[in-house]
Amino acid sequence: MLTSALTFSALLVSVRAQLAGTLKTETHPPLSVSQCTASGCTSKAQSIVIDANWRWLHTKEGYTNCYTGNTWNATACPDGKKCAANCALEGADYSATYGITTSGNSLKLNFVTKGDNVNVGSRTYLMASDTKYQMLKLMNQEFTFDVDVSKLPCGLNGALYFSEMAEDGGLSKYSTNKAGAKFGTGYCDAQCPQDVKFINGEANSVGWTPASNDPNAGGGQYGTCCNEMDIWEGNSISTAYTPHPCSVTGQTRCEGTDCGIGSRYSSLCDADGCDFNSFRMGNTGFYGPGKTLDTAKPMTVVTQFISTDGTANGDLKEIKRFYVQNGKTFANSDSTVVGAGGNSLTDDFCAKQKVAFGDQNVFKDRGGLKAMGGAIKRGMVLVMSIWDDHTANMLWLDAPYPPEKDASAPGVSRGTCSRDSGKPEDVEKNSPSASVTYSNIKWGPIGSTFKAPTIKGRA
Repeated sequence: MLTSALTFSALLVSVRAQLAGTLKTETHPPLSVSQCTASGCTSKAQSIVIDANWRWLHTKEGYTNCYTGNTWNATACPDGKKCAANCALEGADYSATYGITTSGNSLKLNFVTKGDNVNVGSRTYLMASDTKYQMLKLMNQEFTFDVDVSKLPCGLNGALYFSEMAEDGGLSKYSTNKAGAKFGTGYCDAQCPQDVKFINGEANSVGWTPASNDPNAGGGQYGTCCNEMDIWEGNSISTAYTPHPCSVTGQTRCEGTDCGIGSRYSSLCDADGCDFNSFRMGNTGFYGPGKTLDTAKPMTVVTQFISTDGTANGDLKEIKRFYVQNGKTFANSDSTVVGAGGNSLTDDFCAKQKVAFGDQNVFKDRGGLKAMGGAIKRGMVLVMSIWDDHTANMLWLDAPYPPEKDASAPGVSRGTCSRDSGKPEDVEKNSPSASVTYSNIKWGPIGSTFKAPTIKGRA
């Protein structure tokens, strides 16, 4: 993800808390996923949980909000540690409050949900049990899922990605975190977001500044960094897959320039990443409504993590992409950018792409594919979300970006959306019924999760 923070605009009294409340039972929506071997796939009943940032946070003795709008309750939260001790979060009503529904192996995330309050966007995690996230270790394996982005217009992002979060959400490491993965704690990503309201078991209330363009968000003194592998960021216009390596291992709290404050490229992580967006790489007819991959219809997305030695112990050398739609398998599109050919992500491709587009190669500086592969071997959490962008209007995904640059310059155009599109106030007003559906999630050895009778494109 390219923006400086994941500003999902949750129009609720919602925040990440560290105590577990008792007013409403937390019941995780069930979701079936499949683990595969060379002999076939086995379905397993698991579940998802919503990130704690969306939940109601109140004083542990009663119903007083600990955070309202984009401001902390100074009485309950005079400092980070006392806030963690004083405040509790509650169980979620997934469908009525957040517009999150599951059915069999399918997860649907609605963009705007109107109930007692109005909720915008959501972020969920795959659980292995009631108290632990599913840890995916995918070196020399593949990950496959189906996605329907037909109801995602310009400015919206249905994102499915991996984050090197702690398996228990930080419960065992930080004594002040009493909620853990069961309540969706411990988020981090390569943007080192400062809008996360509890980090390392403490409230991020010190130096908190309410956002000027979002009545429900802000930023504190600290950010929370970790390796991030964007398997899928997309809408009906554009899509990209992007590794974001970091110089640190696991969830790490940052401050100042380590978060990228004042200097984006001083961050502990590669905020830009090395992205493959077919439109940006010159193939404008590959993905979109009525194109080779028709976004009016669901499609299957396959991502393969190829190691140097063909085993799970090797270093990551390549990330390959295939698609399946209407019974046909498509290799990823070939880049037509002069000096940066290819249809997969390698360190060589990334270096040449940065040169072609005039971008700084922070990807290499933060360890490139080897660093990304380290996180993939250690284990990462599956994140599934829908969001709008209060920082850059999602232009980095589907429109000319930076918007002041000539759209014809190499690497600037990322899709057919207007440079004036994607403003959160517009998409929330005009596309409240937008949604994304993820389904049929599978992982296993390369070649085990997808088969198709007809091969089209280079394999």
